[in-house]
Amino acid sequence: MIRLERTTRETRVRVTLDLAADAAPPVLATGEPFLDHMLATLGRYAGIALSVEARGDLRHHLVEDVAITVGEAVGRAMPGACARYGHRVVPMDDALVAATLDTGGRAYWEGPLPSALYDHWFRSFADAARFTLHVQVIRGRDRHHIIESAFKAVGLALKDARAGTDAVFSTKGGVSLKEVPCSPEG
Repeated sequence: MIRLERTTRETRVRVTLDLAADAAPPVLATGEPFLDHMLATLGRYAGIALSVEARGDLRHHLVEDVAITVGEAVGRAMPGACARYGHRVVPMDDALVAATLDTGGRAYWEGPLPSALYDHWFRSFADAARFTLHVQVIRGRDRHHIIESAFKAVGLALKDARAGTDAVFSTKGGVSLKEVPCSPEG
């Protein structure tokens, strides 16, 4: 289980992410009903219990800081030995959206979505999780359907990338980065 709290002058965000099969039902309370719906969708399709409680001064700040905190939690929850890659295509009525991701530690976002706010959500999420994330809108007219298809596709791709394996899926092997103390000589 991962619990994070991000606090700024503009927002306060609490995220709990649980990978346990018997996790408590998620609590989603951001004050933005559509955002709550998308977070529930992401958690459900990714197979994670994701709870988010947040408040903020402006809608943009709230949505952005939720994305950053959720991205950080999801990035931390990724096992070292996992499939690493995921790709899913999701239809929803008129919308058809593909999501492809790599959880290998290099942040990159490629969209766009037909909503500047949710395009920014995915960019912030990918940056904080340190994922490469491509979301391609193949077709669609209804913005709600397109955005929801994107959250479903990303959730399913994330579930695939989390799949267990007994090895680190990289020619590099595991990557280690640690802080080393500086000697007095420099």
